[in-house]
Amino acid sequence: MSAMGTLPASLGPVTELVGRESEAAMLRERLRDPLVRLVTVTGRAGVGKSRLALEVVREIGGEFGRVEVLDAGAPDTPSALATLAGPEGPCSASARGGEAARLLVLLDGCDHEARAGAAAALEALSGDPRTVVLATAVEPLGVYGELLLPLAPLAVPGTVPGAAGGAAGADPQELRDVASVALFVRRARAVDPAFALTLENAAAVAEICTLLDGLPLAVELAARRLRLMPPHLLPVRLRERTTVLSGGPANAPERHRSLAALAEWSCRGLDGPARALLGRLAVYEPGFGLAAAGLSAEPAVDTLMDRGLLVVVGEEQGELRLAVSEPVRSHAREALARAGGEDAVRDAHAERYRTLVGSAQAGLGGTGQDHLLRELAAEGANVTAALRRLRERGDGEAAAALVLGCRLPWLAQGRLREGLEWCDASDGPGGADGAGGVGGAGGAGGAVLPDAVRARLCDMSGVFALALGDPQEAVRRHRRALALGKGVGDRRLNALVSAHLGAALLEAGDPPGARAVLVTALSALESMGVTGGAAGAAVSLAGVLRAEGDRRRAQELLDRAVEALRRTRDGRGLAGALRTEAALALDGDEPARADRALRESLRLYGEIGERTELPGLLEEFSLLLMRTAPAQRPRTVRLLAAADTLRAGTGAAVADEWRSAAERARTDLSARLDWTDFAVAWAEGVRMTAPQAVAEALSAPPPARRPTTGPAPEDRSLTPRQVQVALLVSEGMTNRQIAARLDISEWTVVNHVRQVMRRLGCSSRVQVAGAVGRWT
Repeated sequence: MSAMGTLPASLGPVTELVGRESEAAMLRERLRDPLVRLVTVTGRAGVGKSRLALEVVREIGGEFGRVEVLDAGAPDTPSALATLAGPEGPCSASARGGEAARLLVLLDGCDHEARAGAAAALEALSGDPRTVVLATAVEPLGVYGELLLPLAPLAVPGTVPGAAGGAAGADPQELRDVASVALFVRRARAVDPAFALTLENAAAVAEICTLLDGLPLAVELAARRLRLMPPHLLPVRLRERTTVLSGGPANAPERHRSLAALAEWSCRGLDGPARALLGRLAVYEPGFGLAAAGLSAEPAVDTLMDRGLLVVVGEEQGELRLAVSEPVRSHAREALARAGGEDAVRDAHAERYRTLVGSAQAGLGGTGQDHLLRELAAEGANVTAALRRLRERGDGEAAAALVLGCRLPWLAQGRLREGLEWCDASDGPGGADGAGGVGGAGGAGGAVLPDAVRARLCDMSGVFALALGDPQEAVRRHRRALALGKGVGDRRLNALVSAHLGAALLEAGDPPGARAVLVTALSALESMGVTGGAAGAAVSLAGVLRAEGDRRRAQELLDRAVEALRRTRDGRGLAGALRTEAALALDGDEPARADRALRESLRLYGEIGERTELPGLLEEFSLLLMRTAPAQRPRTVRLLAAADTLRAGTGAAVADEWRSAAERARTDLSARLDWTDFAVAWAEGVRMTAPQAVAEALSAPPPARRPTTGPAPEDRSLTPRQVQVALLVSEGMTNRQIAARLDISEWTVVNHVRQVMRRLGCSSRVQVAGAVGRWT
């Protein structure tokens, strides 16, 4: 058996494959199969096809009688292939003294000008049972009997279960297991042997790998840049365009020496329609849908996908999500800018997404809400890009309209801080601070927006402030919105703003003020037939009545709201109403009814991809689970950890009272569970995605039937505020004194005392004092 053929220097030195273990094993298996004649490794330029093929040939080449390694683009390759395929070739019987010997041919780079000749020669070679051909190409060669091995870029942070993303606080230990990061670290050490993945640079490295789509060549070129700049500065350069990367080995093909050259080579040979489409799609952010980009009838889409220039990055509701791959996207945008056509293409992109958001408004409040919210979440990056373009060209009214259309999508997606900032930016100088007075602030680009638009923006900003956990700021913004709306004469707008103000006042600890505002708003909205707004106001008013201890009237109001929300199929609104219903059920000592309401709310949030309110709901369900199913403590820990992590992603703060309840629950669980079990369960919860957390909660068993001997101790547990009130009652304080001590209203103390007495099974304040005495 002859020695393996000489390997051309252009294919590079022997290097360890990173993240390609499964592909290498599959390729070895196929090449060893006696029935296989042709295997083509496909994938976009820079993905590592040549390196994989070469390393596998190095490993198993000795199992063949002869190995030939050819560059499909070399001038002498056609004649070499003809010789191999001829009757007097090196594998013919005569060449082996009558014995047939197997031949392994690696034909690298069967693309562009070399494609047609390579396909013809390979078809002839693959007909010989003694010959096995391994080819590399951007797209399939179309030869009969061809087996394909598609090679995708390496995994990036965020695409691997449990792997940290590129945000601050990324875990180096988790990132080391991500293939693209592992490759970056190994190549970085070739430049700087002291390089290590640390807490300080992990987020930057994760972002670098993500910006480069995990493309191995790009990751290696980025690692080489560490000799010029530290990791935290490199993402800044790459965000603008990835084609700044260069410095590949001098003995590598020209296309492997820089990402600009790689992108140019990737686009070579595209026809006019395909090139024009590529330029149009280059302004789209990754993750756009065919319909959103108007691609349903574009024949050039298949051409771009076959070449790896347009790639699938996911799927949402049965529709593919696409992206123009890097560095081709940066290259195409540069070409568009040089040709002077970038502004027109970006304007068309902005108009398309303004239309998309506008057309969704009718369905967001009811039928179709789940589908529309998920679609707008998938297109979120492109909606933001459209907003930036509208502001850049000074179209303030269009930008403001688009921001207003994003209220519910941004709330559902948990994009709270971003939503607040866009509201203020669209409202103009001073924003919600009112620096320009009630009639003077301008919108984007200096245009003066109508007061009705500014009122809606300010009201929307108040909704986001409340979701972020700042009810006082929300009250201030809603009151400013009412001031702006006074001269507009829009009863519907003012009633909706008043309803939002009432919800904020309730959270700010002013139930009497909330009641006054909500009663008026509810009456106005019902008289105008604004079903969704009236239902929302009714839910908030039910919350006020519950706080006042009037459970009967609160339930009556809530029942009407739930019926209206079911009728209009407003899933998000219904989920919020059901959470209030669960709280009322717990006040009435009905855990099974509360469990049913919370489970339906979880299912509804899961359907729409809710992020803002889901953490709170998970905590509410966890606390109920603690009371009704003590055996489910590990699951409860997982849910509390998931809620904590998911909330951190929205930037929302938590009320002190609720944080105390959650911390008390964690303390209790850690005391009742073995420390290792608690730590493992918490770590599992931290790694949960929102859908996984919902599924985890819904898989919990329902509450068992209540024993006849009376409520369990956990069912009689008090909230942190109720504990404070009980302790002060035991000291002999009056309601007024307790109110002054805790800085709450006297009627709130009365309500807490009632709850304490009911939950402790007491009929007098003296009995409460006795029960508190038994605690110590």
